[in-house]
Amino acid sequence: MLDGLDPEQREVATALHGPVCVLAGAGTGKTRAITHRIAYGVRAGILQPASVLAVTFTNRAAGEMRGRLRQLGVGGVQARTFHSAALRQLQYFWPRAVGGEVPRLVESKYPVVSEAASRCRLRLDRTELREVTGEIEWAKVTQTVPEDYPAALARAGREAARDPAEVGRIYAVYEQLKRDRGVIDFEDVLLLTVGVLEDQPAIADQVRGQYQHFVVDEYQDVSPLQQRLLDLWLGGRESLCVVGDASQTIYSFTGATPEHLLTFRARYPHATVVRLVRDYRSTPQVVHLANGLLAQARGRAAEHRLELVSQLDKGPAPVYAEYGDEPAEAEGTARRIRALLDAGVPASETAVLFRVNAQSEVYEQALADAGVPYQMRGTERFFERPEVREAIVALRGAARFGGNDALLDEAVGLAAQVRAVLSAKGWTPEPPAGSGAVRERWDALSALVRLAELFTESRAAAGAEATTLADFLAELDERAGAQHPPTVDSVTLASLHAAKGLEWDAVFLVGLAEGTMPITHARTEQQIEEERRLLYVGVTRARRHLTLSWSLARAPGSRATRRPSRFLNGLRPGSAASPRAAGAGGLVAGIERGAPGAGPGSGSGGPGGGEDRAPVRRRRVPVRCRVCGRTLTDPGEMKLSRCEDCPSDLDEALHERLHAWRSRQAELLRQPAFCVFTDKTLLAIAEAVPGTAAELAVVPGVGGRKLARFGADVLALCAGEEPPSAAAETPEEAAEDSPEK
Repeated sequence: MLDGLDPEQREVATALHGPVCVLAGAGTGKTRAITHRIAYGVRAGILQPASVLAVTFTNRAAGEMRGRLRQLGVGGVQARTFHSAALRQLQYFWPRAVGGEVPRLVESKYPVVSEAASRCRLRLDRTELREVTGEIEWAKVTQTVPEDYPAALARAGREAARDPAEVGRIYAVYEQLKRDRGVIDFEDVLLLTVGVLEDQPAIADQVRGQYQHFVVDEYQDVSPLQQRLLDLWLGGRESLCVVGDASQTIYSFTGATPEHLLTFRARYPHATVVRLVRDYRSTPQVVHLANGLLAQARGRAAEHRLELVSQLDKGPAPVYAEYGDEPAEAEGTARRIRALLDAGVPASETAVLFRVNAQSEVYEQALADAGVPYQMRGTERFFERPEVREAIVALRGAARFGGNDALLDEAVGLAAQVRAVLSAKGWTPEPPAGSGAVRERWDALSALVRLAELFTESRAAAGAEATTLADFLAELDERAGAQHPPTVDSVTLASLHAAKGLEWDAVFLVGLAEGTMPITHARTEQQIEEERRLLYVGVTRARRHLTLSWSLARAPGSRATRRPSRFLNGLRPGSAASPRAAGAGGLVAGIERGAPGAGPGSGSGGPGGGEDRAPVRRRRVPVRCRVCGRTLTDPGEMKLSRCEDCPSDLDEALHERLHAWRSRQAELLRQPAFCVFTDKTLLAIAEAVPGTAAELAVVPGVGGRKLARFGADVLALCAGEEPPSAAAETPEEAAEDSPEK
């Protein structure tokens, strides 16, 4: 059980008595250490599986922990989120403690908060509604009642979405509405569980009799309310192991605080403290940059920072890229990603990370124009995709009636059976050509096949008997409930917060300019330092390739008034170095300066980097609305050359013909429709109705490549004619049909 662990991980695994605090840096194998600790304790007879409660903060992390324990041959351990564990206890003890059934859990707070505001004669727009709801959540996890909210806000140094007294009134009415309707929210689950355990000593004793040993992952993100619940579970005992990294505290706005981690030694003077600093995820170049970023940090968390030591071979230097404007930054990022994919880096191992979700649109557009498949993390759920739901229905049918299926009977083993079932749904061992909807469907079904293979291997390693379709379906149900999908082959777009706990071979950190990183509303030193930690989390998501970029203006033609993030000072070439950040040497590449649309050029890189510089091209002229003359900054409006609200002179019949033509092209090319032309570009064409190639070329989103490929078709459609049939062929198809061939 201890084979393969490094000395510090082994120390964690064998520290089975008394309080234990594991300070684990990014990529240091903390999950491996704590799961081996549980498994070793069970095998040694010190821990009983059913007496262990391991808690973390996401369903995905809890599911991963259960999977790791299963691979180690340990079942019966409860690995849950705080809320899941609390809800389970609340449902079990509510009839005895209160009577009846647990109140219904509201699916969304927004409608109730909106109604509460209306009853207070206050009107909230969408942004204010989200912010006020966040304030209510913060108040509840910090155990602040409505009448104390304004004072608590002032003590915490927070800025309210609205006048604190107004938020306090909305909060009070919100709570009253829930009571009147007999419903509870997510935070009430913890509050009510705390109430039951405090008011009912017999129930608290029963819970403590069940759970003798506790493991808490991501302990730096524990809120005061969660700590209060943990203390009640412990009941004064010290059989506790916590794992965390103060440098990864990025959820303070939700009430999370690293104080419980930082004061653990004070509360438990005789605790065993182990530091994990061997980084098995990232190259020395990435780790060096991460360490340099924290070397300039301030505050209590900075005093407890961990200096990581990479265990991997040397990799490429991080790249710093500067662009003239946001669209140019997105286009440059898409080009770099395309080059990595062509060099063999899987799309599923590539991510673009940004500070706020509003930044995603321009990158979605750029990736679409480059023909790169992508997915937004936190939007579409894998198990809700139609092809996945159909596949699971087919697998359930096969599990139920497999004895009557000759094809299934011939398949030996779970993976072969899954392949046989999915083959009937159109899956093939080899991927289809292109990157369109057909390829997306194949990727999703292939992810299920790979998952079946991995599931079989993990069960075999745990000594389980032959794995059945029923076992696999149970695994799929568990993953669906935990929102833990298998890997799909597409580039991930995500916010830095959503990227926590994930990792990729190649990471692009974009929009790293003052005002975005750190974000404008971060004003206090504590808020600024949390922004630094957020960037640190982004850097440590990268295994090998890391690119950091920023733009000097928002839109083409705007004044270049932006500055690179202060967090890059002393790290990027040419910036003032702090004493601890100096000496980067060959571990960072030079800054690449790219103008809008500029591609890689020739020349020497920065110090030790050897990277090419992109040639600086002249600035684009401002894009103005062709109706009202206003300067446009929104990428979608720039494509249309008009404000969204300005009157449109759309040729609706042409617009319909263009859509139908695009659908045919996408089907022939086996690519998503947006890879031909995006919706905005089609709309712009239908409004401009170009009559010549020169007029079509200036429509945003067309460009030289698409003009050469699709220009004749589009101009024919604009003239009310049928498009040339030859234009529907790809160059490869045309070559296949040529007389010479």
